[in-house]
Amino acid sequence: MTWLIIGVILIVIILIIVVLYNGIVSQRNLVDEAASQIDVQLQRRGDLLPNLLETVKGYAKHERETLATVTEMRTAITDPNASLGDKIKADNQLTGALNHLFAVSENYPDLKANQNFLSLQEELTNTENKVAFSRQNYNSNVMVYNNKLQTFPSNLVAKFGNFPVRDYLEAPETSKEVPKMKF
Repeated sequence: MTWLIIGVILIVIILIIVVLYNGIVSQRNLVDEAASQIDVQLQRRGDLLPNLLETVKGYAKHERETLATVTEMRTAITDPNASLGDKIKADNQLTGALNHLFAVSENYPDLKANQNFLSLQEELTNTENKVAFSRQNYNSNVMVYNNKLQTFPSNLVAKFGNFPVRDYLEAPETSKEVPKMKF
């Protein structure tokens, strides 16, 4: 009878360990999938940029530096060998360059009225929203994953499974500044 009780207790402990381990692995995979979705959206954004640049080139010939920066950052975010952190850094720089490009477009009424430019601008805005959502989803999954690594009893399983803590994606420094409003 004692052996039966010990056997049942061991089976329950093994089942708990298996369930905890599988939960951590499942959450880690969700974090990886969320990171992949960010990469997909950055790639989509990068694919839209050549058309936008071609449309703008004819109107804003003296904005070569901005166009060059956009091209350089596009190459960085679509590089399959770059890390997610490097892609996010390039994406933040690209966002600044695109904001400058759209601000410059205000000086070109014909460009602002160009249907191709307007549709590309709208597509980029939609993609920006998808990138922001993907980042938010990534950070939410990282929070759940890190909580599993740090709470009892799953933290004991995580130590033996050698699961690393993941870092959150942070907003770029420029977007943390509050815009100054003057009336």
